[in-house]
Amino acid sequence: MSATNRTVVLATRNQHKVQEIRALLVEMPMTFLSLTDFPDLPDVVEDGSTCQENAVKKAKETAAGTGHWALADDTGLEVDALDGRPGVCAARYAGEGATYADNCEKLLEELQQIPAGQRAARFLTVMVLSDPEGQTEVVEGELQGQITEQFYGSHGFGYDPVFYVPKAKKTLAEMTLAEKNELSHRGQALILAKDLLKRRLEYTPSVGA
Repeated sequence: MSATNRTVVLATRNQHKVQEIRALLVEMPMTFLSLTDFPDLPDVVEDGSTCQENAVKKAKETAAGTGHWALADDTGLEVDALDGRPGVCAARYAGEGATYADNCEKLLEELQQIPAGQRAARFLTVMVLSDPEGQTEVVEGELQGQITEQFYGSHGFGYDPVFYVPKAKKTLAEMTLAEKNELSHRGQALILAKDLLKRRLEYTPSVGA
């Protein structure tokens, strides 16, 4: 990443994600854009069978389409009592166009007969950095927790109101952004992604390379 091209495009139009990512990368000497800054760029079809496949595809297509480095993530929610569902389909669990509340309500409905001690779950975030030529680097972050029996908290997005973190004694939606970024799956992946970006900043290709 040359000193004259330090623009990174966050491969999402989800402003909640953009806010979380920018908060953790705020001190980086780079310009962080998002897909909102490229309204003519078509949405990436997330048809991968794993979070990594989706994240790699989003990063590569965003980098190629914008001509800038791109940082993409994909997150899955795995619930033990549901044999790992909703998994990679977490964002579309209640169907295409489902709201965050729709997805949470479907999850709680499916777990209605499952007692509190058997509602273990895991968030997994895969984050991918891609250059415009399609070379990628992959990092991951995860967070263990439990699914609650009702909504708690008003912060965050997605499944945050129903994902309880035992060591914090609250749901993700009851945390401030700083608290969430300190321990969340996306926060852990971003810490590793930040290291990738730092290494790229330190590498300046020689003339003619």
